[in-house]
Amino acid sequence: MTIVDRYAAGLDELAARHLVRTRRVVEAVRGPRVVVDGREMLAFCGNDYLGLAQHPDLVAATQRAVAEWGVGATASPLVCGHTAAHEALERELAAFVGLPRALYFHAGFGANAGIVPALVERGDAVFSDALNHASLIDGTRLSRADVHVYPHADLDVLDALLRASPAERKLVLSDGVFSMDGDVADVAALLALCDRHDALLLVDDAHGFGVLGPQGRGCAAQAGVGSPRLLYLATLSKAAGASGAFVAGDAVLVEWLMQRTRSYLFATAAPPAVAEALRVALRLIERDDWRRERLARHIARLRAALRPTHGELLASPTPIQPLVLGDNASALAAMQRLWQRGLWVPAIRPPTVPAGRARLRISLSAAHEAADIEQLIEGLTAVTV
Repeated sequence: MTIVDRYAAGLDELAARHLVRTRRVVEAVRGPRVVVDGREMLAFCGNDYLGLAQHPDLVAATQRAVAEWGVGATASPLVCGHTAAHEALERELAAFVGLPRALYFHAGFGANAGIVPALVERGDAVFSDALNHASLIDGTRLSRADVHVYPHADLDVLDALLRASPAERKLVLSDGVFSMDGDVADVAALLALCDRHDALLLVDDAHGFGVLGPQGRGCAAQAGVGSPRLLYLATLSKAAGASGAFVAGDAVLVEWLMQRTRSYLFATAAPPAVAEALRVALRLIERDDWRRERLARHIARLRAALRPTHGELLASPTPIQPLVLGDNASALAAMQRLWQRGLWVPAIRPPTVPAGRARLRISLSAAHEAADIEQLIEGLTAVTV
């Protein structure tokens, strides 16, 4: 058996366990409706929670910026890739989340994977929620710090681990909204533990920014907390409708991250046109409370309609509504039957979720109409009851 044959055998094993992933080619996008293989599908799979990804104001800002700046940033931020557009965006992001300074990254995964090893190293300690996103997990591995994984949201265990650690530098990591379960971290309690044990707290609010808190300012604003120990990270490819990520916090910590985060130092900056689009998105997020109100109505309607016979609907107050079906085959079969009805709802399987907890991950958006939610409910009732 050659080395290539070994990979082929590995693919066969994935197929036998119903773990092979398939890409769909999206040919056109019209809000929550997409065209795949010439067929229009009603999508409940994206993270465009406020319906901003195709907003005409963002499109116009991008077009103006491309005409002014061109397409690419040409270099990393610390060479010549940091433009006036990026600088303005960082100031506005910091002001929006009420923290002293912000740093804009080209991608959320790269931000987390680089920030954690910039903050801690061998001999330090990281305390990570068991359901944290893969980017935080990979950043933790790269740091070479001592890793302590605590059971999901178990603050008593976290307290004991922090108390027992002799490390001089301690870093607690948590998603703000957990991407596969949709539940929200107790940021106030996490920060209180960090205060008690002299630790930093990095919260990845990828799925809460724009959705939670007053005017969409995120999970920390919803919890009413702020501290020099808090580093608040959010991606801008979800509710903000564009791409990239930012981290905000104490000016000293953000300066340290700018100096030491390899995924910031050695990656080409995001295009200036994206930064200009995000500045517009930020104003829309702040202004358009009706988008969050509409989204809340969609969430409430779906949750009121689904019954235990549909599957296990996890307790989520967010646009992420996970319907656990159990085994991989069942989740795939439900996804395929929904697809046949013109509904795109993805099946999520291990290793993204634990074995035996395969699910439909339903993503709702303010771009959906009330009739779209009714169509989804009808489809779920037909394929899961």
